[in-house]
Amino acid sequence: MTDEPVRAQYGGACVASVVPVLLRGEHPTWLPEPVRGARAVVLLVLDGLGWDTLQEHASRMPVIGGMAGGAITTVVPSTTAAALTSITTGLAPAAHGVIGFRIALDGDVLNVLAYQMARKQRPPDPFSVQRHAAFLGRDAVVVSSAAFRESGFTKVHMRDVRYVGYRVESTLVEHLRLLARGDERFVYAYYAGIDEVAHGYGLHTGFYPAELAAADRLVGDVLDALPSDVALVVTADHGQVHVGPDGWRPLAAVDELLSHASGDGRFRYLHARRGAAGELAAAARDAFADVAWILTRTDLLDGGWLGPEVAPATRRRAGDVVLAARADVAFVDPALPREAQLVSAHGSLTAAEMLVPLLAGRG
Repeated sequence: MTDEPVRAQYGGACVASVVPVLLRGEHPTWLPEPVRGARAVVLLVLDGLGWDTLQEHASRMPVIGGMAGGAITTVVPSTTAAALTSITTGLAPAAHGVIGFRIALDGDVLNVLAYQMARKQRPPDPFSVQRHAAFLGRDAVVVSSAAFRESGFTKVHMRDVRYVGYRVESTLVEHLRLLARGDERFVYAYYAGIDEVAHGYGLHTGFYPAELAAADRLVGDVLDALPSDVALVVTADHGQVHVGPDGWRPLAAVDELLSHASGDGRFRYLHARRGAAGELAAAARDAFADVAWILTRTDLLDGGWLGPEVAPATRRRAGDVVLAARADVAFVDPALPREAQLVSAHGSLTAAEMLVPLLAGRG
């Protein structure tokens, strides 16, 4: 069990800083040296690759492990919707408002990735969920799965980009090869495989290390395809924690005080019934303090966990209480019990989830 939570290094060595630094041509000490002097940069986000995983499975990932650089932090919560939006916009979750996998909106809850409301049939306009421009408002090329091209979440976190959809890994490599040999100076690419395998199979079967090895081969193929004056930068949105079927905890101990829940299994927002926020916080401490850090809304927002500048939308969306798991557990949202089918999870403040690689090499 982890005793100390990891804080996101907003404004410094954090995934939210990577795109602004690359687009502005800056070279802070935490940016890997191969980026300096490169004619162009390809930023490849490997969803779900934590720094701890890279160290533990170094023998299976010799290409990525051999690149220059080190660990940086992701954002809070350490989950895809929040972190990818921070990567593309360069903003902390407190500023952009995408503060979890599921966010509270006007008494309902939006599943940001599936882009579905819990109760209403029609989801909101993506611009009303997240208004900030991607990639500093500059013209940008994105190479990501063709399946995500028209998704609501794509429109939330990187609308108005030139989207190149790939079908399989070989076409991802070929798209990057062609783009890097043209006039582009910055290309953003995204690969979801590690996260998908971890959620579906967990971290303790042969499927997970097999996928890590496959991702390493993919990075090697990309490096082989790029010319020597192009830098490949590899990072991730979060790491992983193996929860398993026995790690999912019900919220029965606080149910009578609960209006609804949102967020992620390992970073669960609890929204109190009217007037019950204080009682809910006390009950959550009594029930879950042995396995989670318990944060009130004030702790979360005024404490800067989501970022230093809190937008009004973020204040409306945050729960009255947060259960941030520190043991290998997650918390079941009664409105989304199928989430408990995930074998691994993320979102909380442990090093396994919060530390991700920032590595670079030349083609």
